[in-house]
Amino acid sequence: MHTVRSLLNGQPDPVTPGGVRTIANPARLDEIVSEAHLGDAETFLQACRAAKTAQPAWSSVPAPVRGRAIQQLGRLVEDNEEALARLITHEIGKPIKESRGEVQEVIDTCSFFLGEGRRLYGMTVPSEMPDKQLFTFRVPIGVAAIITAGNFPVAVPSWYLVPALLCGNAVVWKPAEYTPAIADAFAQLVLHAGIPVGTFQMVLTDGPETFAGLERALDEGVVDKLGFTGSTAVGERLGELCGRHLQVPCLELGGKNPLVVMPDADLDLAVEGALFSGFGTAGQRCTSLGTAIVHRDVHDDFVDRFTKAVVEAPIGDPTRDVVYGPMIDQRFADRFEDWLELIRDRHRVHGSSAVGRITRAAPREGFVGDDPGAGLFYHPTIVDGVGADDDLYRIETFGPIVGVASFETFDEAIALANGHGYGLSSSIYTTSPLHAFRFRERVSAGMVSVNNSTSGAEAHLPFGGNGRSGNGSRQSGVWVLDQFTRWQAMNWDYSGRLQKAQMDVADLSADLTYRVPE
Repeated sequence: MHTVRSLLNGQPDPVTPGGVRTIANPARLDEIVSEAHLGDAETFLQACRAAKTAQPAWSSVPAPVRGRAIQQLGRLVEDNEEALARLITHEIGKPIKESRGEVQEVIDTCSFFLGEGRRLYGMTVPSEMPDKQLFTFRVPIGVAAIITAGNFPVAVPSWYLVPALLCGNAVVWKPAEYTPAIADAFAQLVLHAGIPVGTFQMVLTDGPETFAGLERALDEGVVDKLGFTGSTAVGERLGELCGRHLQVPCLELGGKNPLVVMPDADLDLAVEGALFSGFGTAGQRCTSLGTAIVHRDVHDDFVDRFTKAVVEAPIGDPTRDVVYGPMIDQRFADRFEDWLELIRDRHRVHGSSAVGRITRAAPREGFVGDDPGAGLFYHPTIVDGVGADDDLYRIETFGPIVGVASFETFDEAIALANGHGYGLSSSIYTTSPLHAFRFRERVSAGMVSVNNSTSGAEAHLPFGGNGRSGNGSRQSGVWVLDQFTRWQAMNWDYSGRLQKAQMDVADLSADLTYRVPE
């Protein structure tokens, strides 16, 4: 069993004001994986103060050298790839193949940002005055407080931590309290990568204490930027809190991601994409498929094929080759059971032999493993006949459930794709370039896939959403640099006299009455 505490200035915090929480393997609930000794608001504040003290020295390290530390982190993660992946599978039940892919995402992120340490470009801008030069510089923001969810316990944190550190900021990371062993393993890799002590802090505590600590840290001026991945409801509260201090947080929130199937779509490909989008990670991704929006001409055929694929999908032991394993934590299982109550009598349910938890009394044919009741395993559920008036259409459902709606016109498809107010990810299956580009133009989502799933990100492409899915900020690629730097403009006048912009500008006379002879 892993015993984990907050890491303040690289050392485990000896006090446990927030109590102790034990974490069970969600695939085998009788097996305790870790024990989290939680801090509180004061712990969070202390971490922010320490980071504030350490940040100036780190920002003075040349950016290419900071990039070297990021390179070393990537190498450490790569050398520990299998151990980290197995820990992810053990603590949150993510299938081992997906866990390995998540760790690879961290490696890719580090590889990308190594180069950005030599490309934190500013610009030299021509002046309207003689003997004067204009410059722009990227400067670090200071201390970044990063709060992340546990469904991607190392990949998503890396999207924040890596660029924030590269840009010269200090970081206070608050991981999900139900992934302490993973968080500690990743934090140790960061601390062994050459990042100076104090520049990186890790705080284990719960949500309310984090909010209280952040509020105090903002009041005291020891946090300069917030990055948050989590629910829309919590993101709204955090955005309001940051707004009081004239700060703009980086918010990556929930999704109700549409997958539109046009009549000319390759239905087998669309079904493959819907299966991965909707049921990978047991539907516990912010980019998971919410509603498949299918043209009426192919609706029945699509549902038949989709149902067959879901019925035959291997589900169970995450250490084996399965589409998905258990729910991440008991809290998500409890909430998922509430969302199953959104199914109405008018809906048509497909996908498995039952709805709800997989047990010996409610078995899943072909379940991979021994006793499904030993873990938090749930039947995959397809709900056909979903419409814009359904709660199941409007509410983000974090679990293995996918709605299916139908449409007649392209305008109806767009209305269904946007009507819930989320705007994270989206997908369209079509062989028509016109429909592909029209969809891109009109969908509200920050990310669009054509003939691919709603899930899946690459380290060099911007990730983020709009509307209820976020405030327009973006992670990954060069775009995230704007989250962790501020632009500074400088003018240098070496003329030896005061030159006043807009007033002392040379004028070139012209004869504007001239006309070409006819």
